[in-house]
Amino acid sequence: MNKEIKKIAIVGPESTGKSTISKQLAQHYQTAWVPEYARYYCEGLNGACTMQDEINMFYGQLALEKSFLATTEKDFIFCDTTFLTVKIWSDEMLGNTPQIVLDALPKYPYDLYLLMDIDLPWQDDPLRDFPHKREHFMSIWKKELQNLKANYITISGLETQRFTNAKNAVDDFLLFNNLRPRS
Repeated sequence: MNKEIKKIAIVGPESTGKSTISKQLAQHYQTAWVPEYARYYCEGLNGACTMQDEINMFYGQLALEKSFLATTEKDFIFCDTTFLTVKIWSDEMLGNTPQIVLDALPKYPYDLYLLMDIDLPWQDDPLRDFPHKREHFMSIWKKELQNLKANYITISGLETQRFTNAKNAVDDFLLFNNLRPRS
């Protein structure tokens, strides 16, 4: 069986509800969602993140996604972020991006990106660093998605409205691609 599985990425700055929306959408559509590998990786770090750590997170996210793609029987999956995050964080924190990441970006496209807006209140978390730079990172996300010529839509709204807006965007995408939601 060699079917093309559509990938819908949930991306955006810190504390914008990416994991929550990923889980909700996967549950609603009864399909898989790929968790954010970097969260698990960073929980085990004892110091500042290095370029090697960023490379490790790139490989980890890619491997995790490939394992979900290889085992799903569904027509589409949700990805709680992508390794584009490695580029954004590497540029911001380390001044540049590992070449392996730059080379891989055009080779691993996503069919739809849901860019989570910064309209949610900030939620403190030991792995979050920049509550006062949300607009800055939102601007970077938009620029990076535009550079990739990505199909993306910004998702705003609080609580149930945010989920409804994300679901409506996914429904439109599925309809356009002749895929039936499995809800």
